[in-house]
Amino acid sequence: MKPLLAPLPGNEEMAAGVAENIGGEIATLECRSFPDGESYVRYLTPVEGRKLALICSLDRPNEKFLPLAFAASTARELGAAQIGLVAPYLAYMRQDRRFQTGEALTSGIFARSISSLFDWLVTVDPHLHRRSSLSEIYNIPARVVHAAPLFASWITENIERPLLIGPDEESEQWVGAIATACGAPHLVLKKERKGDRDVVVSIPKIADLTNHTPVLMDDIISSGHTMMKTIEQLKSAGASGPICMAVHGIFAEGAYEKLQQAGAVRIVTANTIAHESNVIDVTETLSGGIVDLLG
Repeated sequence: MKPLLAPLPGNEEMAAGVAENIGGEIATLECRSFPDGESYVRYLTPVEGRKLALICSLDRPNEKFLPLAFAASTARELGAAQIGLVAPYLAYMRQDRRFQTGEALTSGIFARSISSLFDWLVTVDPHLHRRSSLSEIYNIPARVVHAAPLFASWITENIERPLLIGPDEESEQWVGAIATACGAPHLVLKKERKGDRDVVVSIPKIADLTNHTPVLMDDIISSGHTMMKTIEQLKSAGASGPICMAVHGIFAEGAYEKLQQAGAVRIVTANTIAHESNVIDVTETLSGGIVDLLG
């Protein structure tokens, strides 16, 4: 029997692509809000005895989590044989330790909630930060698929003389691997974060900066402050306008427009979060991880 794929609102295109790749069937899931803001969820496709994957990218997670939780719990009550979560972007990975007394460790709390609702999880390049794997906080089988090879191919095909620039020391391994695949040089910034919106960056000296196309790379563009500060530094060093690339384009607080105004000549993201900047298609890569866990 074909696996069922149920997209939460906004995830229909990704679900259709995955279904085509794995031979799945799209389940119809009705989601809407009552006048008081409470969520209504109803399966219009029978799920009893079926292997089901809910497709839901978890940017803006506070508004998305409750409908997702209701959909997962309802599928369990209706007798689904297996319930997985395909979250191209996985939220609540940042807060993994207490920097101030009394802070909530939201990454662990969120992971326990997801683990209680689902049998498995597939995601793309989660922001592990100080963790080595999802298994440190998720107690269900999880597959992490990587977009780096797709970015490397796109850069090779579309950018002349690229110079890849990572935002901080944590990005060295990721940016370095893409640079190696492209046969391109790379450098990594020194970043000091003084607050959510207060970032200081410095660019190491490099003799041939003006002879390359700067490619700013990060796993996530959220507020965009780090990239905007980097663009300022590049301008002062005489570099040409950069191309900004990220796996996940959250673009909070008008970050997309602000990056364009700051001088980014192009902004490229993967389709883990639907946005006009989507160029890199992770559907096939994501599908491979889903097949691994469907059994």
